[in-house]
Amino acid sequence: MSTAATQEAEDLTFTAPKAEYLAALLVAKERPPRPSALSASMTFGWRAMLKIKHVPEQLFDVTAFPIMMVLMYTYLFGGALAGSVDAYIQFLLPGILVMSVVMITMYTGVAINTDIDKGVFDRFRTLPIWRPAPMVGYLLGDVVRYVIASAVMLTVGMIIGYRPVGGPMGLLMGVALLLVFSFSFSWIWTMFGLLLRTEKSVMGVSMMVIFPLTFLSNVFVEPKTMPGWLQAFVNNSPVTHLATAVRELMAGNWPTADIAWTLGWAGLFVLGFGAITMRLYNRR
Repeated sequence: MSTAATQEAEDLTFTAPKAEYLAALLVAKERPPRPSALSASMTFGWRAMLKIKHVPEQLFDVTAFPIMMVLMYTYLFGGALAGSVDAYIQFLLPGILVMSVVMITMYTGVAINTDIDKGVFDRFRTLPIWRPAPMVGYLLGDVVRYVIASAVMLTVGMIIGYRPVGGPMGLLMGVALLLVFSFSFSWIWTMFGLLLRTEKSVMGVSMMVIFPLTFLSNVFVEPKTMPGWLQAFVNNSPVTHLATAVRELMAGNWPTADIAWTLGWAGLFVLGFGAITMRLYNRR
């Protein structure tokens, strides 16, 4: 037998027992505990935040866009609808805050669709984790973006004259209710992110849903100035209930009915679209 063949045989003789030993060692050791639902969701939420770190342009829609919305609508409609900017900003700011945050929820679906297109979701499905964790993680990461957008808009609003009668507590309760609703509302876009093929189609469908809901509401004017048939839609819109609740909380009031309606809509979105989302996710 040649020297090379002899060396190869010795290597095989040495590596085979070594491989068996390593396998036995791995089997004998205890496996790490399975991550909890909260831990897995927070991990995926942190992943969403890291994506913003590497692509900071994603913060444009929660910084520049809200500032533009506040300034444009305040100075465009203030004099015509309320007689002055100072008078109109008291009514507009809570509504435009709701409108802006609700509109940026659609980027959740876009991010999910992008990860699906890259094949990342195929890896997530093989992990021994709580099944909804990737979806919940996306939404938790986006909640941070909603907080940033709310802080930016409130700061700009106060600079140009907004004064919340409810004080810091009213502001916090209004923003908290908005975050709860936006988290729940985002489940609609997770469904579309899984259902549609491209991110452009997700954006298109999202716009078709969001624009009627946000513009046909009491964000800019009171519904009593609208035709009767339109009032019927506006008065029962989830965005109208949310805008009224946030506006009243920041004004120092407690709108029980609108808060109840908002939380009811939020629960309906989670139960309905969350179930559809997970069904689509498990079948992909």
